[in-house]
Amino acid sequence: MDEREKKAEYARKAFQQNAQKRRPGCSDQRPGSFRPGSPGLNGQRPRKKSSRARRRRRNLIIRTFIFIVLIIIVVMGLLIWKKYGSSKEKVDLKEYYGIQNSDDLAVVVDDRIMSDGEAASAGGKLFDGVPYIEYSVVRDYINERFYWDSNENVLLYTLPDGSVSVNVGSNEYTDVKEKKSEDYVILKTEGKTAYIALSFIKQYTDMEYSVENNPISRAVIECDWSEKEVSTLRRDTKVRYQGGVKSPILTEVSKSDKVWILEDENDWMKIRTSDGFIGYVKTNSLKKVTKEVVSRDFKEPEYTNISVDHTINMAWHNVENDTANSYILEMIANTKGLTTIAPTWFNISDTDGNISSLANSEYVNYAHKSNIDVWATLRDFHGGINSYDETYEVLSYTSKRENLINQVIAAALQNNIDGINLDFELVSEECGEHFIQFVRELSVKCRQNALVFTVDNYVPMPYNKQYHLTEQGKVADYVIIMAYDEHTESSYEAGSVSSYNYVKDGIKNALKAVPATKLVGAIPFYTRLWEETPKTEEELAEQAGTEAAGYPNKVTSRAVGMDEAKELLGSAGVNAEWDNKTKQNYAQWEADSTIYKIWLEDSESIEEKLKLIKSNKLAGAAEWRLGWENPEIWNLIIQYVN
Repeated sequence: MDEREKKAEYARKAFQQNAQKRRPGCSDQRPGSFRPGSPGLNGQRPRKKSSRARRRRRNLIIRTFIFIVLIIIVVMGLLIWKKYGSSKEKVDLKEYYGIQNSDDLAVVVDDRIMSDGEAASAGGKLFDGVPYIEYSVVRDYINERFYWDSNENVLLYTLPDGSVSVNVGSNEYTDVKEKKSEDYVILKTEGKTAYIALSFIKQYTDMEYSVENNPISRAVIECDWSEKEVSTLRRDTKVRYQGGVKSPILTEVSKSDKVWILEDENDWMKIRTSDGFIGYVKTNSLKKVTKEVVSRDFKEPEYTNISVDHTINMAWHNVENDTANSYILEMIANTKGLTTIAPTWFNISDTDGNISSLANSEYVNYAHKSNIDVWATLRDFHGGINSYDETYEVLSYTSKRENLINQVIAAALQNNIDGINLDFELVSEECGEHFIQFVRELSVKCRQNALVFTVDNYVPMPYNKQYHLTEQGKVADYVIIMAYDEHTESSYEAGSVSSYNYVKDGIKNALKAVPATKLVGAIPFYTRLWEETPKTEEELAEQAGTEAAGYPNKVTSRAVGMDEAKELLGSAGVNAEWDNKTKQNYAQWEADSTIYKIWLEDSESIEEKLKLIKSNKLAGAAEWRLGWENPEIWNLIIQYVN
């Protein structure tokens, strides 16, 4: 073997040894040494991938799958927590309580936070560390007898025998006639807003209060002592702004804390805490709900009243001039059972509170000889003033009210009058607080001078709440409900003056505010003759967009007494028929393209009203007005009233 062959043999053996050390498919194989699947240099195929590689690949797939599953679980958990998990967000308590300035004092009265709803402020102030409550909050939610005269800067609180009086910026006050003082300023103002010291309010109010300072300054006042639902906590829990775990947190309450139950919303309860938070807790966090009534030692001032010892049968006598006074004997000649006459003698002559008077002592003497009392009527119309604005102008000034009262009382005493009948029919919603203060003040003066005091009212409706019927029932001797003027001269359609259900509902609603022993039902001796014609196209176009446009007919009317109404039917040649809905006789006829309608007041309709007065055991009846009745009606009245 020559030298060249030896070298070739050596190289072949060296290659085989190296090939045996390498694994098939390793990265250090030389390119082009063999093709995958083709026979190797020694005539064998390369070995398959090892089981270790397969395991590594399988493990990689499993780890990737597990990672994806974990991500899905985390994302789902976050979504579920976001939807169902408890929020840790806390309520902004300054916004919750209406705190805008550093000296603001949040006010919670019973179950209401004063910044809720339409209230624009927290409800109170801290002046030099002393808590004060805004007057409107006191009037509307704590004690309505506090009265603030912003025109003359005086605070009044009327008691049965006189008024408490406080001037702005003073620690002194007058309690009826006694001078007193406190160690704090009682009344402060900011602009037109008055603030009353909380401790002063408590002197005259059946209430308890506490002042909390952490985390927000707030006065917690309780003055509703009716039966309440209460409970205690099973465990420490969070009070939330609304029902639901996602609602932000108001505060935290501890196990065994007492709370007041306001509303049951199944899984959640609306509650009030003792320190003035109103929010929601889970129902299962509360123990058994029980009822609680707190007994109180506070004695409310009692307005004593003058009561007559008989059932009242009063009739108004419309006196518009002094000559009308001379008809007193003629007016009462045909009456039967009349106990009281109310001549319309007093009117307000100007916005300073002066009066015009037609009072006549001879008239009173004639009435007394017939065993009839005289309760002279004071009106805010048919005199020198005759508008809502003018009535407001008089009643909103304490000095003008005092002037008016003094003049009326002086005229009553001078003429030996037995009582005052107040008939104010131009009281706007804005004037309501001034009107009821006038009623309180006049009631005190009448009582002090042994004058019976009565107040006339419309039948109770949502739009005349400003007359404060409940308060009238406390301070006046008698409250009269005028159960007529259901349809008036300004009505857009023809209708009854005093239908049965109008009277029935009027009495029913009045009895919710006034005891039957003080309530007098007033009935009409008149009706209205209605004239009805179709509106022209011009009239409809002119009324477009107004309430009147909803009525196709033009109506006018005039008041007529019982006898005149009967004559009208005779002249028209028609007979009235009984309408069981209104419980009145009704007639309708046509003449000269005009339809005439009338709902009669006669013995049949009056008897239905008298039955209501008797069945409700009212203090009596009143009639508007003398001269419009058929004399025979008195025989019927005395059957039910006397």
